[in-house]
Order: sequence, then structure tokens, then C-alpha cells
Amino acid sequence: MYYTKKITDSVTWVGGVDRRLALFENLFPIENGVSYNSYLIMDDKTALLDTADSAISLQFFENVEHTLDGRSLDYLIVNHMEPDHCACIGELIRRYPEMKIVGNAQTFKFIKQFFDVELGEKAVTVKEGDKLSLGTHELSFYMAPMVHWPEVMATYDATEKILFSADAFGTFGAMNGTIFNDEEDFEGEWLDDARRYYSNIVGKYGPQVQAVLKKLKGLDIAMIAPLHGPVWRSNIDWFIDKYDKWSRYEAEEQGIVIAYASMYGDTANAADILAGELVEQGAKNVKVYDVSKTHVSKLISEVFKYSNLVIACPTYNNGIYPAMHEFINDMKALGIQGRKVGIIENGTWAPAAGKAIRAELESMKNIEIVEPVVTIRSALQSDSRTQLEALAKGML
Repeated sequence: MYYTKKITDSVTWVGGVDRRLALFENLFPIENGVSYNSYLIMDDKTALLDTADSAISLQFFENVEHTLDGRSLDYLIVNHMEPDHCACIGELIRRYPEMKIVGNAQTFKFIKQFFDVELGEKAVTVKEGDKLSLGTHELSFYMAPMVHWPEVMATYDATEKILFSADAFGTFGAMNGTIFNDEEDFEGEWLDDARRYYSNIVGKYGPQVQAVLKKLKGLDIAMIAPLHGPVWRSNIDWFIDKYDKWSRYEAEEQGIVIAYASMYGDTANAADILAGELVEQGAKNVKVYDVSKTHVSKLISEVFKYSNLVIACPTYNNGIYPAMHEFINDMKALGIQGRKVGIIENGTWAPAAGKAIRAELESMKNIEIVEPVVTIRSALQSDSRTQLEALAKGML
């Protein structure tokens, strides 16, 4: 049975939600599920903006057919060719053989890679600023390369003042009978997932996000309709400001994340003592995480949120403990920068993690390493505790 939501009188959400999927991209835990958004504009001509993941294809096609109500589909506009948004293109071509597909040159390259089809005159290639009239609705197209794939573009409906933003401004999480941001407690219940989505999916491409934000600044935007999560119709500037901060790698809040790895509890003990010392010295927002138990996507999200980080790690095979090494590698890959970082190393006979961690951090941009690097030999002793207290002062 169809399940659709009205965005405006002439724009309908025809996507779906998936609460069964455990790992987004088979990588990121999504305990609250995910939505796959697709939008259908009904005008003199009909236009579908993106499709959906194959997991909800039955729901998607029922929604499209119900909304069309016997009419043909004139255009499919492809803002993003990732399979969670393009999986239904082949079946749409079979169901609506007269349909034209709108995309940029890179879009059609990817369509040929995913689908064995020859589009010929059905392919409508657009460039930056090109327009498409559906009747009363006039659409214009803005290229957004590497946010977060090279073919990404955004579509702006000048009539409804809606920005169809592809993966930008999206979030993990399945909607609960709602469609708009102000129907949910977004800051209280969705922001952490939105940040984790941005930082892990888009986070590497901060400069590209900045370029697109500048490009779209002159548009009169009444709604933002992303491919995941709620449609924004209120408090839009607040969410744009989040994207501005995240893409500049600026912390949202002052705070200290302590990420530790510990095999037998001694490094964990040092992390807890440091946390207590920081709080006693007046620090706010001190967050302690065991990297072996906390998914790396959560750690990355917290580092995007807070200004300071402490890495506490035992030596392992004369280097960095594997779970911590994965976390640091993700920090590098996603472009983390502009953070103040402390280091605690542990080792029974040859502490070496600190030197290796320092080398990794020094290869990153604008990372301030706080002295002293605390060296623990097996368990915290009076001399290493004194170093820990000095590190706490330096982190403030």
C-alpha cells in the first residue's frame, strides 16, 4: 500500500523508511534506521527527483504510481548516483519508456556503469545554472562535485523555493510518521545522528561544502529537501550554520574528548583520573570513550563536535594499539584539523605509542599537541600522575 507525504500542494514525498538495515553502507551502525527520500513534482510536466534504495523499491513504486494517478512520468532528475538513491532507475526506464533523464555529464557516465542501457535522446544533460520548465515550476541546477561524489548536483525549484540538496543536509534516522524538521525534536533527538552522518559521510570534503554554501547563498530558500532525513521548512539558518562550522572543521562547543585504548585497565585508569582532574579544574563537556567498544563513527562525530582531544594508548607491536590506530586513520582520512590534542602512552618495557601517535598527528593540519606527553610504564605511578596533572592544565 502506498505511503506518501505532501511537501506542498504540488510536491509529494514518495520515498520510504528502512528500520531493518543495521549498517549504513554496510559500515555505520544506524540503530534508528534511515529514510530514503524521493520527491515528485506534479505540473504540466511531471518530474521525479531521485529514486530510492532497492530495499524499499516496492514501497517506492507504489508511492510513485499513486501520486501520478494515471499520468506518465516526464522527467527523472538524478541529483546523486549512489545506489541508495539510484537503484530504481533501470525499472523506471522499463515502466516509463518515454521518460527523459536529467543529469550532468558525470551522471550519465555513472548510469552507464550501473545500468546496461542506451539512453540516446532520453538523456538531458545540464550544466551549472541551466533551467528546466515543468509549466509553473522552473527548476535550475547547481553542481556540487565531491559533496560527496563527483556527479552530485542540487536542484532548485524557484516556484516553491525548495532546494533539493542531494545528500547534503541529510541525516541517519527513520522518520516516525513525520516529514518536516519542526515535527520532531531535531536538536534533542536527531542532531547527533546528523553530525555523525555529516562527519563520516561528507566530512572529508569540507572545502567542497564551503564552495557550495557560497554558491547557494543568494537563493531564496523556503525549504531544503535532502535525500535522507526530514525536510527543512523552519530554522533553516540554524542547520546551515552547523554545516558551515562542520565544513570549516570548527568545533561546535568547547569540550574535551578522552579516547582511550586499554588491554588490562591501566590506561583506562589513567583516562578516568585525567577526566576527574579536568572537571576539578573547571572543564566542561568532558567525554570519555573506550575505542575498543565505541564505534569509530561515534568517535569521529564527537571530535567534530568538541574542541579538544586526548588520546590514551598502550604500545602494541611496537606501535599504536589497533583500535586506536583505526580511529586516528579515520581522523586523517576525514580531514580533522584545528584541534588541541594531548597524548598518553603506556608500555611495560618499551613505550613507543606516543612517538607514533605524534607522527600521525603532525601529518594532519593545524593540530596543536599539548605537552607533556604522559608516559606510563605499566601502571600509573606518582611521577606519571604528576605528568597527567600537568597535561590536564595544558588541555584547558
